Amino acid sequence: MTQNNYDVLIIGGGMVGASLACALAGQDLRIGLVEAAPLNVSEHPGYDDRSIALAQGTRRIFQTLGLWDALALTATPIRQIHISERGGIGFAHLDSRDQGVDALGYVAEARLIGAALRAQLPTLSGVDLLCPARLEQVVIKPEAAYATVHFFNEDRTVEIRAGLLVAADGAQSPVREQLGIAAVRWEYGQHAVIANITPTLPHENIAYERFTAAGPIALLPMSDQRCAVVCTVNDSEVPAVMALDDADFLSLVQERFGDRLGPFVRVGRRQSYPLFLLKAREHARARVAVIGNAAHTLHPIAGQGFNLGVRDVAALAEVVAEARRSGEDIGDLRVLSRYADWRRWDQRRTIAFTDALNRLFANPLWPVRAARNLGLLAFDLCPPLKRQLARQTMGLDGRLPKLARGLALTA
Repeated sequence: MTQNNYDVLIIGGGMVGASLACALAGQDLRIGLVEAAPLNVSEHPGYDDRSIALAQGTRRIFQTLGLWDALALTATPIRQIHISERGGIGFAHLDSRDQGVDALGYVAEARLIGAALRAQLPTLSGVDLLCPARLEQVVIKPEAAYATVHFFNEDRTVEIRAGLLVAADGAQSPVREQLGIAAVRWEYGQHAVIANITPTLPHENIAYERFTAAGPIALLPMSDQRCAVVCTVNDSEVPAVMALDDADFLSLVQERFGDRLGPFVRVGRRQSYPLFLLKAREHARARVAVIGNAAHTLHPIAGQGFNLGVRDVAALAEVVAEARRSGEDIGDLRVLSRYADWRRWDQRRTIAFTDALNRLFANPLWPVRAARNLGLLAFDLCPPLKRQLARQTMGLDGRLPKLARGLALTA
């Protein structure tokens, strides 16, 4: 058995785990990044590439980490957000000019975000890429000065001891499960059907969130005048929707969204995934921090999930860097509790916002519908409320980590 020791061991080399490795590099730490799949940088983008909404705060964090230049040429800015309900008179809109920013957010292809991260990882000093590797066992003994992890890599079992173990391994987190960290999960009874489509009219950098009796539908502006569509359907309807031919699927999207962008003329490959809310009961314990989807998985409404995970990264990296400089044990519960306490309000507020929004607009009762429409109209006429919502969804509200303020962790 091969044995290695690390200060920080990150389990999960997806976008959140890789972002943490980039954030912690240069902090006089030996870091290991464990990922089951090879970390290859793939080549050409395609019409069907899945896209992710990046909040303004996430863009600032990526810029501070030196990642944004690789994305800036292809990321599509969101200048406005238009919110409406099908069949109702109420609507609201947010405009980047009113908020004093160049964009409320950006839409970037997930493959290109991953490529930017994976291109940077091999250049980082003090970071070892341990992949492909299959996690086998995680053990943390009471009062131990390290966590012990066994994984299978290149036909041998490797044992790693780490002062801090970070679970960045997704909603089904094996680390969380092996350590007995409980999580609450709520099934929405819905799937998100995602695809890229091309409308007749230019999107003009406007993102749309439209609520319908059948579920919310979102259109995000992309490059080449494409739009990413996220269409929510009930679980029972998924097989039929996925079996539609392209023309019938475009008709379904058109019927739910309306004619604001003209007829839709092209659609790419469809994918679907179940929607659920997941919240870990603990985000920190001695030797362990839980981040990203392993800590919280949200409904995609308002596009907050990945951005919430990146804010976890920025906060945890700052807490660890400061503890390291002051000579503290970075895996001590008193240190990691600072991370959990810092992130608690943002996580709870964002989860409550996305969950409540989905439930509110799913209510079919006409008094509720009438109140929703009046609420949208009132919201649109109240600049302070719009500013508060914009700051929250941009990830620029509350206590901001250094990385979100454009400051290096050593500053």
